[in-house]
Formats: sequence, structure tokens, C-alpha cells
Amino acid sequence: MDSANLLQVITGELKSKIDRLWDAFWSGGISNPLEVIEQITYLMFIRRLDLLEQAKENKANRTGRPIENPIYRDEDQQLLRWSRFVNESPENMFTRVGDGVFPWLRTLGGDDSTYAHHMKDARFTITTPNLLAKAVDMLNGIDMGDKDTKGDLYEYMLSKIATAGQNGQFRTPRHIIQLMVEMMAPAPGDEICDPACGTAGFLVASAEYVERTHHEALFEPAQRQHFNESMFHGFDFDSTMLRIGSMNMLLHSVENPDIRYRDSLAQSAAGEADRYSLILANPPFAGSLDYDATAADLQKVVKTKKTELLFIALFLRLLKPGGRAAVIVPDGVLFGSSKAHKDLRELLVEGHKLDAVVKLPGGVFKPYAGVSTAILFFTKTNSGGTDNVWFYEVSADGWSLDDKRAPLLPEDKLGPLVGDGVLTEAEHAKNNLPDVLVRWKRRNGSEQERARTEQSFCVPKADIAAQGYDLSLNRYKEIVHEEVEHRAPDEIMDELARIEAEIQQGTSELKGILG
Repeated sequence: MDSANLLQVITGELKSKIDRLWDAFWSGGISNPLEVIEQITYLMFIRRLDLLEQAKENKANRTGRPIENPIYRDEDQQLLRWSRFVNESPENMFTRVGDGVFPWLRTLGGDDSTYAHHMKDARFTITTPNLLAKAVDMLNGIDMGDKDTKGDLYEYMLSKIATAGQNGQFRTPRHIIQLMVEMMAPAPGDEICDPACGTAGFLVASAEYVERTHHEALFEPAQRQHFNESMFHGFDFDSTMLRIGSMNMLLHSVENPDIRYRDSLAQSAAGEADRYSLILANPPFAGSLDYDATAADLQKVVKTKKTELLFIALFLRLLKPGGRAAVIVPDGVLFGSSKAHKDLRELLVEGHKLDAVVKLPGGVFKPYAGVSTAILFFTKTNSGGTDNVWFYEVSADGWSLDDKRAPLLPEDKLGPLVGDGVLTEAEHAKNNLPDVLVRWKRRNGSEQERARTEQSFCVPKADIAAQGYDLSLNRYKEIVHEEVEHRAPDEIMDELARIEAEIQQGTSELKGILG
């Protein structure tokens, strides 16, 4: 069996195990998918602590020296290790974890990692010894040393949020995240930020991109340290999201990312200003804040209560000059007529460099939201630089645009990176994303020559200014009118005379038959 098929089998087994565990949580009274993931996250963290301690013990045995900075400091704490309680009866395990492990976990101050910080308010809500035993048994069968397996496990769990009604707003479709990351092409020296990070999907995809495309660079110790500790930054004001996002990063081999509590719109960005070279985000839409609940430095950029505008103002504050952003916005940002909408668009076009507007199809965020969206790409310059703006109208993203969001193509033809890199015309009609990526790379070349009747085209800054900085694609797209061939009047008259003669002849024949 080749490795691809083996991975498929492993993933299939893993999925069925998670599905069974998920069902057990539901029948055990825990129906909120975020709470299920949170409880599994705690257990994965507890197991990881035991594996780290084992590595310290092995090193101590090899060197003959005492264990450096032990995690479990006395014999009582040794009983709290995964490898000790995993062999207990379900009832004893349940008591040990609930009364011993979790209280200890909340006081774990010695480990200054982001994970320890987010575990300090950990709550144990698993309801029965049998449910805990099932969860521990499933996790015990997973190779925590295998990055791909760990990542697959967590990705599959997170995908369940997307099918769970109101919690879906936390999840941007993975193929849209991947498209944005591929277009931005993060480099090993970047400092990447998502100020509304949720489960850290953009940061995880960026880490995967850097590992895939700059693998050799990460062998260099200073570069690896930057990757583990100072490359990835995520903010959220939901502690559950912070825990889940932190663990997601850990399971994708980022050891200590900067994932922290921050109310991005309420707190001044002064301490973070001009800091990041790349922002990738899908900030909350359609919210409205009171002026007094919004950071004053953002109100100076744009006077508004609308969260989607305030977030763009925030991104401009956070980026260092030359820094780039790719952000999902509701369509209203592109054409809204309020002063704040117009001022912000003018600022992007005239004060900085607006690179592109990629219009997404209306069903991308179904089943939980039908809002129409676009991706804005811009570079902070503080001195203008917009010559042309590249527009692309995505009509198909590879999945059906109804509530089912069923795949329209085989797996190797989905997403922005397809198996052989080429789609047929019929396949392109179902998945535009590879074409978006190819044409984005040509936006300063052959794309400049494209007619506005095409799926993608460039618009000069002067045209956008003349339209009051309206950024809706339909404002600039030209419709192809089919040429209609008109017949000469005398030809039409001859045709009418012929038809009239045929009618008269038919009438005469009918009279003859009727006698």
C-alpha cells in the first residue's frame, strides 16, 4: 500500500473514531461542539505534558544529571500524569482527572507557554467515567509525534464547528484561507497577525505554507526560533477560542505562538502599531459598537461604529510600512454610501496601495451565513502607490453554493492548488480558485491587457476616483452584448407576403374539403 493510500486509511480510521467519540459526547449531554473540542483540547494538553516529562527523564538518564525544570514536582503530582491514570478503572480515572489533574492544571505557572496561560481557567465538564474513558482511549491511540496525524485530528474536529449552526461564524472555509495564504506567500522573515483569530486557521495555514516552501530556511536555529516564538500573532476576546487556537498551532508544530486575549477594537493599538508585515483575517461583520467602546486611535482613522470598517482601520495601524493585508469584507464595504465608507475606500486607494478586490460568490459562508463578501488586498505605504486595482469575479469555488456545500469535483481538483496544476474549461467552471492564483501573479503583466468583459481585469486609479472610490466589481465590468444580425426591410416584406399567400392557399383548400 503506498503512503497516500495509507494516509487515507489512517485518516478514515481517525475520522470514524472521532465521529464515535463525538456521538458519545452528545449522548452524554455535551452538545455544544466548542465544548466538545475544548474538553478534548484539555486532554491532549495533559497528554502532551506527560510526553514532555518523559523526554526530560530520558535526557536525565542519558546525561546522569537531575531532571531539568520538572513539570511534575513531587510524588503526589506524579499520580496526575497521563501515563499513570490511563491504566486506572474509569471510575478512578474520572475522580483523579476531575479532583486532581484539573485543579493542578489551573495552577501550572511554571510553564510560561501560551498553552499554560490559556489553561488557567480550565473546567472539567465531561459527565461520566465511561465518556472520559472513551476519550482517553481514542487519544491514547494517536501518535502525538506525527505532526500530520495531530493536525488532521484537530482539523477534522474544527470542521464540525462549521456544521453546527450558530458557532459556524468562527470558521472561514479552509480552501478560502488557503487561497489567501497562497496569494500572500508568507516568507520566513514575516511577522504574521490575525487580530480576530478564532481557531487560528489563517495562522496555521501560513505556518504550513512556510514549512512547505521554505523548509531549508527553518533548519537555521534563529529562523526556527522566530517560527516557533515570534512569527505568529493572534488576538481574540473569547477564551475558548484562544485555547482551541493555541492547541491548533501546537499540533501544527508551532511551539509557542503569541495567541492572547485582546479586544482588538476596544484597546488602543498604540503598543502594536507598525509592527506586523502581514495580516490575514476574516473579522466579524455587521457589528456596531458605541463610540465610547472603541479605541480613540481607530476613530481618528475613520469615524464610524461599524466593526467591518473599524477592523480595516485597525489593520492599517498594525501593519508596518510596506506590510500587506488580505482580509474578507462584506460587500457593503465596497459600495456603502456613508461618509465613513467613502473615506476609508479613498484612504486605501489614495493613502496606501490597494492591490486587488476578489469578489466571492454569495454562498461561500453557507449554511450559516448568506452574506456576499469579497477579499481586499492592500499594502500600507502612507504615501499612495495605487496605479491599477486588479478585480476578479469568482463565480464558483469548487463546492455547491447552497446549504449543503457539496464538493463539485474530485478532491485533487478542489482548492487553489490542484493535482497537476491544470483544470479543463468544464472543471474551471466549477472551481475558479486555481485561475485566481495564476492570474494574481500576472496582475502587473498580461492582466493589464484584459478587457473588462473578462472574469478578471485591471482598473486605473483615475477611473476608481471618478466613481467616488466605489470598489464594487459590477461598477467596472462591461457586459458582452451579442451582435444581432438585422434583415433588410424588403426581405422582411417578401417573407410576410409569402406567409400571407400560404395562409390564403390553406384557407382555399380547407373550403374545398368542407364543400
